[in-house]
Amino acid sequence: MEEEKAEFRVKFINPRAIIAELEILPGMSIADFGCGTGYFTFPLAEKIKQTGRVYALDILTDKLETIESQAKLLGLSNIITKKVNLEAANGSKLEENSLDWIFLVNMLFQNKNKEIIIREAMRVLKPGGKILIIEWNEKDASFGPDDALRISQNKISELAQNSGLTVVKEIKISDFHFGIIFEK
Repeated sequence: MEEEKAEFRVKFINPRAIIAELEILPGMSIADFGCGTGYFTFPLAEKIKQTGRVYALDILTDKLETIESQAKLLGLSNIITKKVNLEAANGSKLEENSLDWIFLVNMLFQNKNKEIIIREAMRVLKPGGKILIIEWNEKDASFGPDDALRISQNKISELAQNSGLTVVKEIKISDFHFGIIFEK
């Protein structure tokens, strides 16, 4: 008698699958706040084609240099890197009302001034523009940052709504993350 095999699958963040579900079109202007090494930056740049722009924003120069090198290798000239401090007023150095989308992926938990970051996102977002915030969930702390660093969905919604954003919907991201789309 053959033993039944239990199948165990863990769902991690899949940027391409997430982006495919969103209303992101060629020609759009998007910022990846706290872009790191470009986990979302590159799929976004491919999705919006050469007529669009992705602003890869981070405080760490080495991360931005990695993105610049990889962008050259991939032939993506629509990525603009900027060293910024998103915890400062006007920290993105971007024009007011200039972006269609902003991505904040696993970055709020790392920052003390979450309100300033969300207000800055609100400032540079066009009316009707959207923000996707992805953070670590509170349900399973066996993977990811310490519990004390995590920020709840309710707290993120409260911060965003206090900044004038409206919740559009929650989306399933991974077994360890949640996602919320907000609109200006």
